[in-house]
Amino acid sequence: MDPKGRPSRATEGFFGRRRGKTIRPQQAAALESGLGTYGLDLSAAQPADLRKLFKADVSAVRLEIGFGGGEHLLHRATGAPGTGFIGVEPFVNGMAKLMKAVNEKPLANLRVHDDDATRLLDWLPQASLDGIDLLYPDPWPKKKHWKRRFVGPSNLDRFAKVLKSGGKFRFASDIDSYVNWTLLNCRAHGAFAWQAQDAADWHRPYEGWPGTRYEAKAIREGRRPAYLTFIRK
Repeated sequence: MDPKGRPSRATEGFFGRRRGKTIRPQQAAALESGLGTYGLDLSAAQPADLRKLFKADVSAVRLEIGFGGGEHLLHRATGAPGTGFIGVEPFVNGMAKLMKAVNEKPLANLRVHDDDATRLLDWLPQASLDGIDLLYPDPWPKKKHWKRRFVGPSNLDRFAKVLKSGGKFRFASDIDSYVNWTLLNCRAHGAFAWQAQDAADWHRPYEGWPGTRYEAKAIREGRRPAYLTFIRK
């Protein structure tokens, strides 16, 4: 508990900011109502079938961790109404932006979690996800902070638990040290096989990739993004 008696939000896997600029009243209203509609209640019993979490009839479920402003998540969820998407974003401003968008154009195949992704991963049933996307996560560039990177043995254990056999873990970053870090950690873990057909494959965007504002900024600044795909063995 914090000094005012509220539940502590200190978490194992989230070290970034939770707030940026003050959100507008319209965004605040959309955030409150949107979380009431789309937010997951992790105090509830672990679901036996994730597909039942959605209002839509879905045949697969995918997770996106750290969706930022939600551009990619909205693109994927809109384009694949038969797939359920769970988006995680602790940053209030990003969640508010997404909730405003779905307030205007509702999505029956979307659910969200506004706290640390490790809590959600621990709540999800074993072999329940068809895919996990971790796109442009905080790189924590200083070596003393590398232990804060989301990709590591503990979270790869979590990924391995919740992904179905053959499920995909997709990782995108413009930071070379984090790309190498992810390749080495996934190889050392043993539950994931890197899918690369040729030397240029990891610089080729995913099929149907809409791009993101962050990615465009990285390219303008001369950083070349990498797109890795790992298959759960």
